[in-house]
Amino acid sequence: MNPLAFAYAALLYLSAAILVVGVTLKIRSYLRTPAPLPVPTTPAPKTRGGVALRLAREVVFFESLFKASKWTWIFGWTFHAALLVVLLRHLRYFQQPVWEPVVLVQSIGAYAGFAMVAGLLGLWARRWFVDRVRYISTPSDHLHLLLLVAIGASGLVMRFVNHTDIVALKAFTLGLVRLDLQPLPADGPLLVHLALVAVLMAIFPISKLLHAPGLFFSPGRNQADTAREKRHVTPWAASPQGRS
Repeated sequence: MNPLAFAYAALLYLSAAILVVGVTLKIRSYLRTPAPLPVPTTPAPKTRGGVALRLAREVVFFESLFKASKWTWIFGWTFHAALLVVLLRHLRYFQQPVWEPVVLVQSIGAYAGFAMVAGLLGLWARRWFVDRVRYISTPSDHLHLLLLVAIGASGLVMRFVNHTDIVALKAFTLGLVRLDLQPLPADGPLLVHLALVAVLMAIFPISKLLHAPGLFFSPGRNQADTAREKRHVTPWAASPQGRS
C-alpha cells in the first residue's frame, strides 16, 4: 500500500463524510426551524409556482444581488458560473466511461479556472476597498476567500505550469469511488490542491459557504405573499401545547 495514497484517501474520505453528515444535519435543522410569521421579501409571488420561479431566478441569475449591487453581482455570478463549469469538468476523474456532456465542457473548463479566480479576487477586493463591507468582514470571510483562491490557483498551476499525470490521478480517484486504492502522483501542486479541497469540504457545513443550500430555506424567499388570503399558523402553534 502506497503510504501517500493511503494518507490522502483517508483525508478525503473523512472530509467527504464530514461534508455529507454536516450538511444533512444542517438541512434537518433548517426543516425543523419554525417560521412564526409570513415574512416574504416583497414584491413576492402569491403562488407556490411563483415562489419556485423566484427561487430559480435567484439560483441561476442571482436576481436580488443584481438589484442590490451590479459590481458584486458581476464578480459573484462569474465565480459561481465558472465554478459550475470547473466542477463539471472534474467529473471526468470519477467516471469511466465519461458522460458526453462532461466531455463537451472540457475545452472551456480548462479556462474557466481563470474566470473563477478572477471572480474571487473581485469579491475579495470588495472586502478590502468598500468601507461598509470592510467594516462587517471577519477574519473567517478573508480565510474562506483565501482558501478558494488557493484551490483555484493550484489547479491552474497543475494545468498550465507543472503538469500532473492525469492518467494516474484518474486511477486514484476511480479507486476512491470503487474502494480500490491506487498510487497517487507525488506532485507538489496536486498534493496541495487535494489537501485544500479536503479542508474546504470539512469546513463547509460550519461556514458561511453553507448559503448554497440555505437559500432554499430562507423565509424571505420561499414564502408566498398570501397574508391577506390565508392565516399563517406554524405547526407548533397549532398543537395543543402551543395553544396552552
